[in-house]
Amino acid sequence: MSAQVLREDRDGLCTLTLNRPEKMNALTVQMFLELHEHVAALEQQTDTIGAVLLRGAGRCFSAGNDLRDLAAGQPLPRPHLQAHTIDRLARLPQPVIVAVHGHCYTGALELALAGDLIAAAQSARFADTHAKWALTPLWGMSQRLPRRVGEARAKEMMLLGRTYSGAQAAALGLANFCFADEEFDADVDALARELLAGSWFSHRANKRLLLETDGLPLQAGLAHEVFRNAGKGPDMQERIAAFGKK
Repeated sequence: MSAQVLREDRDGLCTLTLNRPEKMNALTVQMFLELHEHVAALEQQTDTIGAVLLRGAGRCFSAGNDLRDLAAGQPLPRPHLQAHTIDRLARLPQPVIVAVHGHCYTGALELALAGDLIAAAQSARFADTHAKWALTPLWGMSQRLPRRVGEARAKEMMLLGRTYSGAQAAALGLANFCFADEEFDADVDALARELLAGSWFSHRANKRLLLETDGLPLQAGLAHEVFRNAGKGPDMQERIAAFGKK
């Protein structure tokens, strides 16, 4: 049986690829088990991996939860496996880029929302269709979507089930970037390289500050930043010296 999530490491970037192209990368229990294993390994690899890129093989990112899996009521090897995996992905020390082309529906959107940055192809299609199937979110939609696009827009997406293009997703703030289809792979790669060029120490520290202060009142958040700051990175002097030589 071929792997449903592929991993490739190159120059500090770990690319995780959803690998069921013949099924439009519909999300299965097995896929989440494999993704969970990759995420668990990445948590321990901050010295060699500076960023993670999540994408889909073939025609799309993912059409969403595999409805046959859902209808069959396949038992989970642990309670709330999918929600736990997505939350662990969101909390990785390394920044996570999610590259979305083609479909990104419902469960796939919940997975994409774990990304720190979302890059959309122009022809990408985003939608939350829980209401179409008489379902309610279990993997984070009700919490991560309004934090990304605001409550009013989240209600629009969740209640109406409309489909949004890559450009519309960027306008909503759902996606950070919208790239032309013909340049998508090259632009995503350039984005990853731009991210990796920054201090990996700072990226991890900034991400941790944002996670730890989410929901805090302003004064509590400011105090957290001051008194629980990670300080200077081991690469600071090298970076300053390199800048001075320019």
